[in-house]
Amino acid sequence: MKRLNKDLRKDNQTYPEKVIQFGTGNFLRAFTDWMIDRMNRQTDFAGSIVIIQSTKNGTVDVINEQNGLYTLYLQGMVDGQPLRKYEVISSISRGLNIHNQYNEYLSLAESPALRFVVSNTTEAGIYFDERDQLDDSPQNSFVGKLTAFLYYRFTFFKGDKSKGLIIIPCELIEKNGEKVKQFILEYARVWKLEEAFIEWLHEANWFCNSLVDRIVPGYPKDTIEEVSAELGYEDQLVVVAEQYHLWAIEGPDWLKNEFPAEQAGLNVRIVKDITPFRTSKVRILNGAHTAMTPVAYLYGLDTVGEAIANADTRAFVEELIEKEIIPTIELPKEELISFAKAVMDRFANPYIQHYLTSIALNAISKYKTRNLPALIAYVEKFDKLPARMVFSLSAWIQYYRGYRNGEMIHLVDDEQVLQLLKQCWAEYDGSESGVRNIAATILSAESLWERDLTAIPGLTIAVAENLMNIEKFGMKEAIKKVGDIVESSVSDQ
Repeated sequence: MKRLNKDLRKDNQTYPEKVIQFGTGNFLRAFTDWMIDRMNRQTDFAGSIVIIQSTKNGTVDVINEQNGLYTLYLQGMVDGQPLRKYEVISSISRGLNIHNQYNEYLSLAESPALRFVVSNTTEAGIYFDERDQLDDSPQNSFVGKLTAFLYYRFTFFKGDKSKGLIIIPCELIEKNGEKVKQFILEYARVWKLEEAFIEWLHEANWFCNSLVDRIVPGYPKDTIEEVSAELGYEDQLVVVAEQYHLWAIEGPDWLKNEFPAEQAGLNVRIVKDITPFRTSKVRILNGAHTAMTPVAYLYGLDTVGEAIANADTRAFVEELIEKEIIPTIELPKEELISFAKAVMDRFANPYIQHYLTSIALNAISKYKTRNLPALIAYVEKFDKLPARMVFSLSAWIQYYRGYRNGEMIHLVDDEQVLQLLKQCWAEYDGSESGVRNIAATILSAESLWERDLTAIPGLTIAVAENLMNIEKFGMKEAIKKVGDIVESSVSDQ
């Protein structure tokens, strides 16, 4: 079988190298590089990518052997229907291994065509390493490497402010662009670089906070033989991704012309503030994941797909999002409804097996960051409890009892969390007062929530009544009583 390369594909056009990308992994190839390929085909962007391999071991050799070509295999739900699609991506011009091609890496800074820097070095990749020096080849940290690159460009172009770059990190940390700039300025200070360089950093370059969203399972190692047979060629860089994508970028309006992703029909939003997008992703996507998990698992289901296929648990998730989460987010309602619909399609993706037990890892801290802010916002806005969020909280407390239908659940969380919940359940005597003690003890534990949740009117009673129903009737019956519990507990105050 022939190998994918430029000899196999005769229709590839070459473009100036406009983008330098730190990271050779699956995510950027299934996300940013695919977008740039789409922009090249449908707009006047006309740019290619040079990929920088920062680690000693990586895929840059294979990328070059395949002339930057690879196959993206999109699979997922679109408008409620499963869809699979192959695309050959040709936006990468070449790859460099910075450890043995450092001079070639720096020479990229001499290119007038270069305009963008994109990175995905993992959440741990954006940091300041005090060991880094300007004359290292290379520096240890990604930001150290980028600082040296920018300083070389500043020097080569003699401080020309038209030669600045647009830096868009994709690492999943808040304010990622601001953090990159912060550490670059720290390197400039420690390395004693001239004030003119710092001025050039501020005035000629843009550091954009961004938020990325796409599930990328990666290389299909279990089915690669079938995939190769379907493609008709060998590709060592095949990458599988879901259909859905979102890239929210915090930047000026003129960036929409320089990076015409929206013109290419891509779900890229260049806005003044990405906070609402982060909030909607965390509360709707991550929040629904976390809220559904104990409910669906104690119901007897094992995967997200099974939870969405089941009428009871699907209705729980849909009503949670529509009635309790969306009303707490300050974005146009139609945008949120559209995003929620896409989330439900993603949850129903038949090609991805997402086990509930994997979502349940460190669940208390996840609930605190993903669900609790929405619960509190709902109470503050409507002066009543959100029934399904409260039920999910109750279900998590029940989950940490450690059993489903008599079988032990393997609990993974902070030891302090496990000890507190274990002790509460060990002291439970089966009575209604015992359930209230569990609810009061756990909700008042500031070590879990960083606040006393018993101060929220009606919450302790609602959680206790939910727990009693789950204990007495099981999850399949308790889920049907969700609304009644909250109404009665609030009226009891």
